[in-house]
Amino acid sequence: MLDDRVRTVLRRLEEEDRRERDEGLPAAQRSRQVTPATGKFLFTVVAPQAAVEVLEIGGSRGYSTIWLAAAARILGGAVVSLESDPAKCEAWRANIEEAGLGEWAELVEGDAFETLGAIDDVFDVIFLDAEKADYEALFALAREKLEPGALAIADNVLSHEELHAYTAARQADPSLLSVTVPLDRGLEFSAVVSS
Repeated sequence: MLDDRVRTVLRRLEEEDRRERDEGLPAAQRSRQVTPATGKFLFTVVAPQAAVEVLEIGGSRGYSTIWLAAAARILGGAVVSLESDPAKCEAWRANIEEAGLGEWAELVEGDAFETLGAIDDVFDVIFLDAEKADYEALFALAREKLEPGALAIADNVLSHEELHAYTAARQADPSLLSVTVPLDRGLEFSAVVSS
C-alpha cells in the first residue's frame, strides 16, 4: 500500500531526479529512475498478485523498487533487486529503509551477469531496467527463471532505438505474448505462455 512513509520517499526521489536532470548531470551520475506513471503501472501489475515474487534487474536508488515492494506487501510478496553501483546500492538501502519496506525488498549487490545466475528461484514478474546494451543477454538469463503465467516488463523500449531489436525478438518469440505499451519511455510487456 502507499502509506505516508512510501509517498514521502517517492516524492523526494522524484524531486531529486528532476533536479539532476535540470542540472544536466551525466546519466551515470543520475538515478536514472522510471517516471511516476511507470511506477504506478508497475504497482498495478504487481499489487493484485498473491505471494508475488518479483525480480528487478537494475535497482538504482530504489525508486522503482519502492513501487514494486509497496505493491508486493499487499498480498504477501517480495522483491529481489539487482544493482552493481556501490553508491546507488547505499542509497537503495537507505531509501527502502526510510520507506519502511525492508521486509519486502532484498538487494543483491554486484554485476547482474554474475548475481542473476546464482539466484535459484522462479519469479512471477521480472522488471528489466539496466544498461540498454545488456537487455538481450540479461533477458536470456532471466528467461530461465520464468514459468508460464509470468510477466517480463522492460523499460525504455521506445526512447532507446537500440532496444527496437529487443522488442522485435520478444514479439517474434512463440513462447511469449508480447506488446509494446506506449507509456512514457515505452514498456515491452511480455507474458510467458509456454516453457
